[in-house]
Amino acid sequence: MQGMDLALAQIADRVRTAAADQTPLRIRGGGTKDFHGLALHGEVLDTRVLRGIVSYEPSELVVTVRAGTPLAELEATLAEQGQCLPFEPPHFAKTPPDAATVGGMVAAGLSGPARASVGAVRDYVLGVTLLNGRAELLSFGGQVMKNVAGYDVSRLMAGAWGTLGLLTELSLKVLPVAPAEATLRFECNQADALRKLHAWGGQPLPLNASCWVQDTGTGTLYVRLRGAVAAVEAACKTMGGVRMDDSAAVAADWAACREQTLPWFSDRAQRPGHALWRLSLPPTAPVLQLPAAAQPLIEWHGALRWVQAPEAAGDALREAARAVGGSASVFIASSAGASSGSGQFGLKSSALEQIHARLKHSFDPAGIFNPGRMARAW
Repeated sequence: MQGMDLALAQIADRVRTAAADQTPLRIRGGGTKDFHGLALHGEVLDTRVLRGIVSYEPSELVVTVRAGTPLAELEATLAEQGQCLPFEPPHFAKTPPDAATVGGMVAAGLSGPARASVGAVRDYVLGVTLLNGRAELLSFGGQVMKNVAGYDVSRLMAGAWGTLGLLTELSLKVLPVAPAEATLRFECNQADALRKLHAWGGQPLPLNASCWVQDTGTGTLYVRLRGAVAAVEAACKTMGGVRMDDSAAVAADWAACREQTLPWFSDRAQRPGHALWRLSLPPTAPVLQLPAAAQPLIEWHGALRWVQAPEAAGDALREAARAVGGSASVFIASSAGASSGSGQFGLKSSALEQIHARLKHSFDPAGIFNPGRMARAW
């Protein structure tokens, strides 16, 4: 504990000095999501020294963990107790030293294939401890769901990309692993896949995740069911399709979908100048007319659509998404030097811009934390 207190004190001293000198700091854990954002500026402040599980109560479905703890380490500990982070956060780790951290998971706020059915990262954040831009150690929330009087600051940190403070400790809600799971495969075009997903969405089915992709000219919809044994077995009988029996291979495919290592994602390397676009749409949105006849990869029961297209196609993609009540943003830029996140971090009204600016000034008055990551102005 003394070593951890010393590490935290050293980080606080560095924040205090940076605020006094107005030196930008780039808060970084494993760096696995450095590809995303408008810009990376400042001296690197590594959080991985803040490592370890502080407390874990499996019977209470709550874990408190330091922000620099490797995400894989937390997931392994939960798995030993038959529990998990149900929103399936992506790691995006390319090399062993660059392991995703729990703090980075919350700061990025990214969720995996099950997000549409179980909720997002922010829905499982119970409490946070952070250093603000004055080097003050602040705690918000707690270890139960109903603990908020006033503004829910702890969940505000999910998806803030470290611009509001340096996360030091987090309390998360976890859930038991579902007793039964099955994946069904359907050969169908995009329109038929969306129709099936929309119809199933109105029925009491244990839908957990879905993915439609077109490989080698054939469209295929994969649907993962999770829940009670009886519910999963009944759904398999009524929904049709082909049940995939190789559980290890199926699990690997869903992990590849989460980590964006499926062949569909890898094919972008053969398309120079193409960015990976993220379209967030209402789940009932129809097939979109996309530039250059691009075929999307569709997740979240129709609500998340990935598209490979040049960044010059941005206006057309944004208009197509806006027309159905959604938005489009660059998730991975076409080149290493370009910025991602365009559109995702853009605010649609001056009122929202003012709210964000006030929050930023309140938590980080000197503007030292991750400047330019979410907004060019701060």
